[in-house]
Amino acid sequence: MTTHALADSRTMLRRNLVHAKRYPAMTIGVVIMPVLLLLMFNYIFGGALEKAAGGHYIDYIVPGMMLMIPAYLVVGVAVGIASDMTKGIVNRFRTMPMAHSSILTGQVIGTVIQGVLGVGLMVAVAALIGFRSDAGALEWVAAFGLIALAIFGLAWLGAGFGLAAKTPESASNTPTVIVFLPFLGSGLVPTDTMPAGVRQFAEFQPFTPMTETLRGLLMGTAIGWNGVGALAWCIGFAVVGYLWSRSLFRRKTN
Repeated sequence: MTTHALADSRTMLRRNLVHAKRYPAMTIGVVIMPVLLLLMFNYIFGGALEKAAGGHYIDYIVPGMMLMIPAYLVVGVAVGIASDMTKGIVNRFRTMPMAHSSILTGQVIGTVIQGVLGVGLMVAVAALIGFRSDAGALEWVAAFGLIALAIFGLAWLGAGFGLAAKTPESASNTPTVIVFLPFLGSGLVPTDTMPAGVRQFAEFQPFTPMTETLRGLLMGTAIGWNGVGALAWCIGFAVVGYLWSRSLFRRKTN
């Protein structure tokens, strides 16, 4: 049974990758927008914010900007799942001898692959405009591993948002809070420059420990307990998103 489910998940993964290749608008949008934001913040706001960051601003913001892509991909997953649910393709899949859970699993794994490639593109663009890291191969592997885990957890949340939405249009709006969270953490400026209240929220929201962990891996700053917090948030997103999406999927397909 497990082998059957894995084979069906590979089939659904291939379907989603082919679909992303043939209809790349959503994928390009969620990957290009963070890259454009990286360029905007570096060239428009970088001069004013460099002193607050305590060094080259491009080196400061890249770890936070890398997490923009996982946040934006939540919308892509939600819209993709909502589209499948409203167009009737899921009902066709249900008539086939296949593991129905593979429909969601294929979407999530496909999102992880696209997201990691998107982050790689962002790092390449950042390197072209001056980003420099002293990280070794092990630190880069750990950084991309954390990114992949964040995408995995957030993609399951995105699946839940997509299943809860009545239309693809509403599915694109419900994850808005997650999309804005990277802006409200330590990704763009240090949290100690923020006013009270905002600072406390920024320090304890999910994307700040992820950002500080990436910054420590790539730039050599102290990680402390941020690594534990980052892993806990990623795993928590994955568990909550998986249970929520599986429950909604069973309810809507029974």
